[in-house]
Amino acid sequence: MPAPDALLLLSTHCPHCPAMLAALADLVKQGTLGRLEAVNLEQHPEVGQALGVRSVPWVRIGRIELAGAYAKAELAEWAAKADSDAGMADYFHMLLKEGRLPRAQAMIEAEPALLAAVLPIVGNVDASLNVRLGAGVLLEAFAGTASLRALLPRLGELSQHADARVRADACHYLGLTGAAAARPWLDARIADDDADVREIAAESLDRLPPET
Repeated sequence: MPAPDALLLLSTHCPHCPAMLAALADLVKQGTLGRLEAVNLEQHPEVGQALGVRSVPWVRIGRIELAGAYAKAELAEWAAKADSDAGMADYFHMLLKEGRLPRAQAMIEAEPALLAAVLPIVGNVDASLNVRLGAGVLLEAFAGTASLRALLPRLGELSQHADARVRADACHYLGLTGAAAARPWLDARIADDDADVREIAAESLDRLPPET
């Protein structure tokens, strides 16, 4: 996989921008980044306006956008996973943790296949409540769509998770697919050890069409 490219927005009077520029340039030299474009917003404010950027430094590495100052090691870590499924999952986790749900939703609306990157959050028992709720909002926004139905096998796996919260969430999302193919996964949870899982599985089954 080729190294991702980076776009850095900076300004002449930004105290953190020189270090970011130097770090990114080093990553290009090392081959961690394929190319670096740097834009001074004092000279080209239209670039910042087009991207909705209000403060610098700001960098885009592949599809990942980072606002504020980052150390070289952090930038290298994001560059290494910028175009991977795991990297996008980590990025969505960060966006939701920072309360940037609209950004995550806009990305998925533009590229629906990215919805799959939300599932690791569903299965992450250590994720905070706010992050888990944000993941739910993203998945619910695609209820009944082909993008969510494409995740049926993985949601089915999550419905068998050791943690009851994960099983309950997975059952809810299986119901949102609107697909009869979700029924076997939900039928298996009707006798779950956890009462909440049993209840949500039953509610989800009621939403689904019968199997043909």
